[in-house]
Amino acid sequence: MTIEAPETETVHTTRVACDGGEGALGHPRVWLSISPEKGWVECGYCDKRYVLAEDAKDAH
Repeated sequence: MTIEAPETETVHTTRVACDGGEGALGHPRVWLSISPEKGWVECGYCDKRYVLAEDAKDAH
């Protein structure tokens, strides 16, 4: 059984920062790297999924 990510964001770079958003429910800022082969990464704190945009798949 696959559980959907609570939030998904399409990005154009393979390196993204996540801090859990605004307010008291945030978490420490972490930097995540998206593998171009996989095309996405999930934050270990809040499970937000960052998906690499199709037009960015060749970017490094």
